[in-house]
Amino acid sequence: MRGSDERSGSLFSYVDLEARVRPDHPLRTIREIVNAALGSLCTA
Repeated sequence: MRGSDERSGSLFSYVDLEARVRPDHPLRTIREIVNAALGSLCTA
């Protein structure tokens, strides 16, 4: 028939994204600005 239904966890990569972006990368600053802007929209 189709074979076993066992799923393999090796198909997925579980990586901490914070560990992959340098602490001094410009995206971290942009993220803070965007989070603040979006946060202010939710409280308005």
